[in-house]
Amino acid sequence: MLLVKDDTLTTATLDADEHAWLDRIARDLLDVAGGRVDSPEWVAAARRAWEDAPASLRHTLKEFRRDSGTGGALLLRNLPVDEENLPETPKAEGSVVREATVSAAVLVLVAHGLGDPGAFRAEKSGALVQNVVPVPGKEEVQGNVGSVHLTFHTENAFHQHRPDFVLLVCVRPDHERVAELRLVCSRQVLPKLGEQARAALSSAEFVTAPPPSFGTTSGEVPPRAVLHGDPDDPDLCVDQAATKPVTERAVAAMAELGELFDNSFNGLRLAAGDLAIVDNRVTVHGRSAFTPRYDGADRWLQRTFVFADLRRSRGHRPGDGYVLES
Repeated sequence: MLLVKDDTLTTATLDADEHAWLDRIARDLLDVAGGRVDSPEWVAAARRAWEDAPASLRHTLKEFRRDSGTGGALLLRNLPVDEENLPETPKAEGSVVREATVSAAVLVLVAHGLGDPGAFRAEKSGALVQNVVPVPGKEEVQGNVGSVHLTFHTENAFHQHRPDFVLLVCVRPDHERVAELRLVCSRQVLPKLGEQARAALSSAEFVTAPPPSFGTTSGEVPPRAVLHGDPDDPDLCVDQAATKPVTERAVAAMAELGELFDNSFNGLRLAAGDLAIVDNRVTVHGRSAFTPRYDGADRWLQRTFVFADLRRSRGHRPGDGYVLES
């Protein structure tokens, strides 16, 4: 494995032998438990199989889990996604992967190197592996079905049990190869924040409401801080499309933070077999605009959420499963 680190990103590229090794492990999972990706038996088999993954990959994931670095992201390259046998890119809203594929197996295998996979029942029907594809008629939506510029956000910023990591594997890039996954880590922007802005962002002066898919809330959503935890290395939780400041200084702080996001992001144009791992605790992500053709060969990512400590959300997961129901 070739490992390259810089100030904004760590990139690890599997060599040919490691690629073939991981491909064999993924294919061995295709028929387990009838290939039902969401079944506990299949997930358990993937958890056990992860121990047989190339040592260099396992070690890289273990180090990243402990310290995601200045950039708060890891790019794995040359992963097997079975490019030669891909069907057409899905077009339906809510598209998910229920039957095991090589790319889905690789996603869940890697998830076990960071914690446990998980999902939310209200989002894409609780599937552990979800398709991120452009949907006809949804171009302007600020979400994974759209194709306009997607603003920076913490995944499920409103939720008390948001994922610790977001995994996005590219199985097919966009036609023009212009779509960028955009990443900004708190460790890149905090040194540039003014004192007043940082003080406001560290106070409970922001409201992030859940999207309609998660249902209505009873009463008002209480304000929370955007920055919380250790002041020297705080967690970052914000959604530019859904987080609203409730004080004048909070308005100014959000504007300052947004400008830093726009001037500091790292843009990744993912190729087939690239897997971006975003530390959702300290890194926001977004996407540049692109133009879908709806011809079966559009941009196609697959997504999995990872929880470093699944126990924290036990009260939301009936039967100790992998899906948060509320």
